[in-house]
Amino acid sequence: MRFPRLFAPFLPRIICTIVIASLIPLAAFAANTAIANNTPGFIKKAVDRGPSDPTATMSVTVWLKLHNETGLDKLVQQQHSKASPNYHKWISQSDFDASYGPTLQQVNAVSNFLAAHNLAVTNVAENNMFVRAQGTVADVEKTFHVQLNNFTFQGQMYRSNKADPSVSDFVGGNIAAVTGLDTFGFQPANVRPISPDGEPYAMRALSNGPNGTFFAADCFRPPETHTFSKGSDTATYTGNRYGADITNSTLGTLPPCGYSPQEVQTAYNLTPLYSAQFDGTGQTVAIVDAYGSSTIERDADVFSQIYGLPRITSANFSLVKAPGLGNNPFGVARGWDGETTLDVEWVHAIAPGASIALVVATDRSSLDEAINYAVVHHLANTISNSWGLDEAFGNPAQFIRVNRILQMASVEGIDVNFSTGDFGDEQSVVGFTSVQFPASSPFSTAIGGTSLALNADHTMSWQEGWGTNETRIADTLALGNPPQVPPLHFGFVFGAGGGTSRRFAKPSFQSSLPGANRMTPDIGWLADPFTGVEIIETVNGTLSVGVIGGTSLACPMFSGLMAIASQKAGHPLGQAAPLVYGLSSSQTTATPLYDVVQFNSPTNVTGVVDGTPFSADQLAAPLGNTTGYFSAMYNSPFSTRWFVLTFGTDSSLTTNAGWDNVTGVGTPNGVNFVNAIAP
Repeated sequence: MRFPRLFAPFLPRIICTIVIASLIPLAAFAANTAIANNTPGFIKKAVDRGPSDPTATMSVTVWLKLHNETGLDKLVQQQHSKASPNYHKWISQSDFDASYGPTLQQVNAVSNFLAAHNLAVTNVAENNMFVRAQGTVADVEKTFHVQLNNFTFQGQMYRSNKADPSVSDFVGGNIAAVTGLDTFGFQPANVRPISPDGEPYAMRALSNGPNGTFFAADCFRPPETHTFSKGSDTATYTGNRYGADITNSTLGTLPPCGYSPQEVQTAYNLTPLYSAQFDGTGQTVAIVDAYGSSTIERDADVFSQIYGLPRITSANFSLVKAPGLGNNPFGVARGWDGETTLDVEWVHAIAPGASIALVVATDRSSLDEAINYAVVHHLANTISNSWGLDEAFGNPAQFIRVNRILQMASVEGIDVNFSTGDFGDEQSVVGFTSVQFPASSPFSTAIGGTSLALNADHTMSWQEGWGTNETRIADTLALGNPPQVPPLHFGFVFGAGGGTSRRFAKPSFQSSLPGANRMTPDIGWLADPFTGVEIIETVNGTLSVGVIGGTSLACPMFSGLMAIASQKAGHPLGQAAPLVYGLSSSQTTATPLYDVVQFNSPTNVTGVVDGTPFSADQLAAPLGNTTGYFSAMYNSPFSTRWFVLTFGTDSSLTTNAGWDNVTGVGTPNGVNFVNAIAP
């Protein structure tokens, strides 16, 4: 090498610098690469309890970046545009991996990086989507330059990073997200009926095996008049009566209303499908749950025997656990045993001919990995997920990764359904209006909820958007049932989730809706636990029957119906959401969708308290939603107090003609719905 004469005085220093630089690893010059938006939002509302145990063992999952994401977005649009030659032309997993997936070189770079930082690689996704590793808290903190602390939030203890992770290595350019740093995770979306006294109704043992005691399908009696008085206080109420008379009831503390599979099948016009041999035969529904239930096969088989459904056997049921997930035992962790029971039994109730693949994640933060496994192995054309997390509380980087998994499913023709949650606009949970993810992903189908009343022949009497409010009108029998003066409004208890996403833009299939962001739900179905369904579950070693609801009920039912539609079509239909917009709807049985609108009943509860008339609005609408509901009087079997239960007042959400933020485009009208999307 020759240097100009100008540099001659500096030549020794230049040569020395070159030699020294050649001895320094390139990684030393790499600035920290931040993994942005990778801190969960719940810690803003939580109490910091200090550092986590540095010697504790933990797992993390490093998610890799895709390639050509712009091209992937374009392909999705083409597949759902009838004007495109790519309409409903799904691609294979190998095609996806070749065109968009992370490469083996990326996987090796990330794996070597983790190993160099004392983290043992325990699994690599078959599609290279992620690398899972294990190590101590201290090693994870050093690897990702984070502080991991313990936090208490809503009565639970969680671990979480306090700020976004980063990596001081060129490998950071390959990393899209790191999950497992926090243990907040996703939550199931099922609810049991709860008395206005705040007591959950218990499961009841099956006294004679499959011939146990079950619940009344006629939730609502004709109008009655009841007068309560004590001293100078008098109140008279007239209206429909919810449930049985507790003074003559053998139900004890069981909810008086719970529907069987046959009752729901009749109500939603499904029986003509079964008569035409469309019951999901030849299809599989994959159900993704955390932890699972150690008795699910037995419970679901007893459920099937009781209700005359095909038996659950190894021929139509399989339990799948993705490799690399820890051997966490089955358990009752935060209600996932009941969730699993509900999901399996009510997919089977709607699509009795379909097979079920129960894909079990072994912790709530690895549910996304379980979905990835179900998609990669194409276990089913429909994947049912009755869980979610408030958008404001989760890890935004994880949301983007899950969104891409759902997009992968979409281009491969797989419909992935999610519950929208059970607390309306989330105000009562998080303190502001929000929606749940992954239901808010533009590549999911979001399932909302309704309340349902039946006629004596089990046909539909009425539907409301699910939103239950409670008002106490009389105190306990031991006190002589004195009137509550004035009536005591407890307000909103629970209801179907919905609203506008703050994270995702509006997809093309919602172009007719206002605003620029994704809105949920897309479609609704039965969810109110006060008009819920029966399940069979082993509780403390005893086969028991009970009633359950939540959008966790609506989601598996809809997933079962999509399996029937795929059977009729003879091919995968892909994401359901783009198919349901534009279907005709009404409140009759002639259209594909039942349009759930505001209900105006002449028999809503009215009352006079100490000479002052109380309208149904005053009794049942403390949150200002004063129209479009049905109310009934209820005598609690717990306290013997009297209440007014109001159906159809879902926090700030409302039902309207056409799409609404409680029921979406409406509820499926069985045979007409299937014929419309699978002609």
